[in-house]
Amino acid sequence: MRFGILGTVEIRSADGEVLPLGGPRQRALLALLLLDAGRVVTVERLLDGMYGSQPPAGAMSALQSQVSRLRRGLPPDLIEFHPAGYRIALEPEAVDVHRFEHLARQGARALAETDHAQAAALLKEALDLWRGPVLADVPLTEAISARLNELRLSATEDLFDAQLALGEHAALISELRAQVEAHPLRERLRGQLMLALYAGGRQAEALAEFENARRTLEEELGADPSAELSAIHLAVLRGEPDPRSNVPAQLTSFVGRADELDRIVAMLADSRLVTVTGPGGAGKTRLAIEVAGLQARETYFVDLAAVSHGADIPQAMLSALGVRDAGLFGTLTQDTTSRVIAALADRHVLLIMDNCEHVIAHAAGFVHRLLTACPGLRVLATSREALAITGEHLCPLPSLPEPAAVRLFTDRAAAVSPGFHVHAGNAETVKQICEALDGMPLAIELAAARLRSLEIAEVAARLEDRFALLSRGARTASPRHRTLRAAVEWSWDLLDPDEQLLAARLTVFAGSATLAAAEQVCGMPATADLLSSLVDKSLVENVGGRYRMLDTIRAFCAEHLTEDMRRAHATYFYELAETADPHLRRAEQLEWLSRLDADHGNIQAALRWAVSNDTTLALQMFGAISPYWYLRGLRGQATPLATELLTRIGTQPPDDLDEEYVLCVLHAAWSEIDAPHWHDHLKHAESIMRQPRGAIRRAHSAFLWAVATGPPKGEPQRPLLDDDTWSESFATLGFAMLNMFDGEIVAAQADLAKALAGFRAVGDRWGLITTLDTLAQLADSRGDDQAFLDLLTEAMDLVGQLGSVDDTVTLLCRRADNLVRGGNFDAARADYEHAATLARRIGTSDQLAAAYSGLGEIARFDGDPANARRLQELALSTCTKGPFGLGSPQARVLIALARLVEAEGDISSAGAHYHQAIAIALEHRHLPFVARGTDGLASLALREGNAEHAALLLGAAIAIRGMPLIGDPDITRVTDQAIAVIGKDAFTAAFERGAALTREQALSLIGK
Repeated sequence: MRFGILGTVEIRSADGEVLPLGGPRQRALLALLLLDAGRVVTVERLLDGMYGSQPPAGAMSALQSQVSRLRRGLPPDLIEFHPAGYRIALEPEAVDVHRFEHLARQGARALAETDHAQAAALLKEALDLWRGPVLADVPLTEAISARLNELRLSATEDLFDAQLALGEHAALISELRAQVEAHPLRERLRGQLMLALYAGGRQAEALAEFENARRTLEEELGADPSAELSAIHLAVLRGEPDPRSNVPAQLTSFVGRADELDRIVAMLADSRLVTVTGPGGAGKTRLAIEVAGLQARETYFVDLAAVSHGADIPQAMLSALGVRDAGLFGTLTQDTTSRVIAALADRHVLLIMDNCEHVIAHAAGFVHRLLTACPGLRVLATSREALAITGEHLCPLPSLPEPAAVRLFTDRAAAVSPGFHVHAGNAETVKQICEALDGMPLAIELAAARLRSLEIAEVAARLEDRFALLSRGARTASPRHRTLRAAVEWSWDLLDPDEQLLAARLTVFAGSATLAAAEQVCGMPATADLLSSLVDKSLVENVGGRYRMLDTIRAFCAEHLTEDMRRAHATYFYELAETADPHLRRAEQLEWLSRLDADHGNIQAALRWAVSNDTTLALQMFGAISPYWYLRGLRGQATPLATELLTRIGTQPPDDLDEEYVLCVLHAAWSEIDAPHWHDHLKHAESIMRQPRGAIRRAHSAFLWAVATGPPKGEPQRPLLDDDTWSESFATLGFAMLNMFDGEIVAAQADLAKALAGFRAVGDRWGLITTLDTLAQLADSRGDDQAFLDLLTEAMDLVGQLGSVDDTVTLLCRRADNLVRGGNFDAARADYEHAATLARRIGTSDQLAAAYSGLGEIARFDGDPANARRLQELALSTCTKGPFGLGSPQARVLIALARLVEAEGDISSAGAHYHQAIAIALEHRHLPFVARGTDGLASLALREGNAEHAALLLGAAIAIRGMPLIGDPDITRVTDQAIAVIGKDAFTAAFERGAALTREQALSLIGK
């Protein structure tokens, strides 16, 4: 027999015949049992589902009557009675909703692994199980239908993603429009519609759809579009080929290299490392980008041209993958290379590593480590020389053959001189130009660009002067790199002095620059006009309002750069960071984060120069840039430079830069580098932050110090200098955390409410996220599920705006924990599995451990101890060790393992696990897990026959936590059993003695 609730409630026989059912109440009862097929459904849950939170008088009798009637119409013994409720004896796969959820989870997993065809097939199969509006014929509470409809909509969005990846955009537009009309606040659907429109060549409509979304969100929610939707909008605006990919868009057609293109695609099918070699200007980058467009697998582009030192390669890789090195709630637990490996370990990805030559040794070592650790990885590198590591396959680029070279010249010439074409009168000249330039693509493009102001005969004549030959005579071919240098030098010589000066000064920028940056750093009048001239001559590109040079041209022009430009460059980006600093604490922080993102390479290059040349400026930069690094999850980026700077300045920084010194120490500490005099640095930094020597100028230094070292231990604290709303809110949030640590929950709640109001007033998303999450945890502890969900949902929306997937994983696990305590295992499982998928994708080990552990707890409650043990042991092996706050994953898993071995009767091992978890939680100052471990010890005391001591320990757990934990099934079990043994009065007396203990007394009790 098959059972269905995805539509009307129905039962079908083995022959497919629909069997008769009773009235609406019987169908509602059956639906509730089917939702938990194979598990006991409590009477309370049945009544709540059928009548809501306030069932009418006589509801219990009515329920029993409905059960009896339902039984008569079903096979014998299908519905079982249990002391706590009823159970329908079915395997979940016999019910369409469980088949749907299973297929949807498989489809989501295939989508995350970029197996788009498999994902589409699974998701279509899942959605085909729906026969109409869910539970349309039964009187159940709206919450049940809402959850199922949300699952359906999420699966539909997953299917759209898979179909878009498969190129089915044209067929999706009308369906996506209908879904957007039905769900106007779903930003994911809006983004998918924009992608479908854009892929269909309807860019203007895609941009208009973003404006519709922005207006709707503002009117309905008073909110801005999320970071994800804004990123799609920006990419569509810029004309990028795939707004969800970081492979750069190309502004010109692809000419020639068809044979090499086919060859590389074939090589990548069989080889894990292919390196395209050739001199600068041979077309390596363009060829690699064309290869990317032919790949079915995930592809990421990593441009190393802006990387000034090999040590920065792992961070450039993280940025290309869209992975942060830490979330807002956590601190660093892995070095950047390990984080890259974790993010790629289980995925089938092609990495394009462009411009490896200037960091060739570091690039080779990094690629070798990645390929060894990530079996599904392919790497396509471009370099002027081979990486020279095992397994490398080379594809050297020859000169363009004559027909392709002529086509390239003609194409580029027509772009600057409309109407240009090759005819009998100029064909030989074009051929001679291409031959003189050795078929080098960049050299040909530079020559073609000159047709904007010169006749083709003049171009040929000037090239003859440069190369000492053109036309019919035999020419001794120079090496290809010398050919290109000669072509660039020829273009340089044709510039007027101001153009030459600006071209040289532009090379100080890493990657690209805005017009404002170029004007201020280069310090030249008429910079805008000069830039336009350089663009016209193909020496500079203008992409999205930013100016950049090709690496080969940059290398030549940089020979004319003077050192004073590097100081001007570093000073400009320090001042930009200082200007951004207050905005990063206000509503406009997303705009300013994006501005700093665009100059990420420039900031890093400026800091590297300052560390080597001006330690005072370097310290100032650490002070100004640290908030950006924190909000963007880039805390580990500056750690090598921080260590080098500490070595240069010693332990006595300038008095007026003491907080900047502390931030430098923190960045070095996060990398766990053993710098010279390291302990002296830490001691001096602590004295700066603890001693009341004057107000703190940089509020984020106090925050980041607390993140790294934990709550203060009672020493005098320096006040904040700024007398503004943000600083007051930050200080109030600090007081709230201290009150929570001391168990003063009422005071903490009041402080949090005040902090929340302040952060709302200024619009700082970090402050709002932190405060909302803390308030949500308090609501969860007191059993206020609705407040918890409201607070957590708002925090998750804000985390999405900041683009922190790490913190999305944390909040998903937080929500799933709440769902488990409420017995909603299906929804909790979906959250944990989603969290695990995201954690694997971004390589966050501790968050992956939390997801595994949560799934293990569901298995324990489902009566599957073997699977529960497997998942908990997997979680424990996944945990990492780290500084303050990072002991919670280990403590969590150890407590879960203790409960499993306790259920097996191994009291000794359970006690050891509980005590180990408590010790780790104490070491990392995580009192909630100390309290949870204490609750576990209470369970052991009960099993050993000491119910009174169990009650005492349950009370002591409250003294440690500062408040009760409402709704925890393990605490409820121990409480009920202890009362049954010693009676309610004796239990209450012992419990209250424990709750009245001081925290120190309670901790002492645990140790006995």
